[in-house]
Amino acid sequence: MKTLLIYDIEKDKIRNKIFQACKDYGLQHIQYSAFFGELNTNRREELRQRMRRILGDSVGKIYFFPICDKDLRLATQVINTSELPIGEIEETND
Repeated sequence: MKTLLIYDIEKDKIRNKIFQACKDYGLQHIQYSAFFGELNTNRREELRQRMRRILGDSVGKIYFFPICDKDLRLATQVINTSELPIGEIEETND
């Protein structure tokens, strides 16, 4: 199942370890504190436990959002990049 993982971690050292753990599990870095990718229930739980160990007593929040294929097909995006003329917005509904 696809999984969206977002986090808010204060300490750089902890945040870097969280970042690396996401990469180790094959998740794609999609925003500053957000990753997305395929994780089955067992792998998601393994990663959650790893995150808990990394976070320890440090201040922070980590959210896992499993997303089924049906709901993923309903996802939309608005992208405005420097490659587009100023003011032009690309809208997709893939």
